[in-house]
Amino acid sequence: MSHSETIQSTYKVFGLDVYYELYGYQNIDKKDSKVFVCIHGFLSSCFSFRRLIPFIAKDHIVLVIDLPPFGKSGKHLNFTYSYDNFANVVISLVDHLKLDKVNLVGHSMGGQICLYVAKKKPEFVNKVILLCSSGYLGKANPHLILSSYFPFFHLYVKRTITKQGIMNSLNSVVHNQNLIDEEMINGYKEPFLQDEIFRALTKMIRDREGDLSPTDLQNISVPTLLIWGEKDKVVPLEIGKRLHQDLKQSILVTYPEAGHLIPEEIPEHIYDRIANFV
Repeated sequence: MSHSETIQSTYKVFGLDVYYELYGYQNIDKKDSKVFVCIHGFLSSCFSFRRLIPFIAKDHIVLVIDLPPFGKSGKHLNFTYSYDNFANVVISLVDHLKLDKVNLVGHSMGGQICLYVAKKKPEFVNKVILLCSSGYLGKANPHLILSSYFPFFHLYVKRTITKQGIMNSLNSVVHNQNLIDEEMINGYKEPFLQDEIFRALTKMIRDREGDLSPTDLQNISVPTLLIWGEKDKVVPLEIGKRLHQDLKQSILVTYPEAGHLIPEEIPEHIYDRIANFV
């Protein structure tokens, strides 16, 4: 894709710079062109969609967002790092770019943000695509929330996240280990080279309100496609089956030889499913 067809920019939402990438804008006037908004998972960024974007951007418009405090977005401590507020960020940015009737594509935690958007503004969404979406997680336990107020708690958060190491983390999310190369390692490691993110993640422990309840999910009427890797060790297929039951207008598709990081593992399969769905 030539540089002229890709926009990389930031937009100020609630006083914080939100980084985004826009692909395929040349397709805006095409008759069958649609808008896709991709939302990454926890500890991830736009980078996680790098293999899926080229498939979608051939014929459609793709907006990829770094949710704060991840990737290249701001990490201020006066921002509320709640799922409801992440949904507000997505809505605000899409409004600013004058895109409408968007198809939301969310991986892992990003799937939960898509569901928050669909609950808040159903008229704004055409369809939802959930890739190994998180679900049914409550708020952090009160002891952890209390601990997060200690002055150096962000160093504990940093140690906990970095102790596992990027290689172990990737091994746990990618089923086919042959896909793990230097580009992937560097791409997932890069956001954690500065301390600001750990301070912001400490605040997120307090701000995160938890996933939507079964009742909330049952009230969502936007058609939803669930795509799951059967070897997912992070968000097991059982969660996908539960979401499929609670989301009345949903279809569940599974892949036996895929893990959690399916936008990296099976991008062409995901695109085929999405193209048929929307």
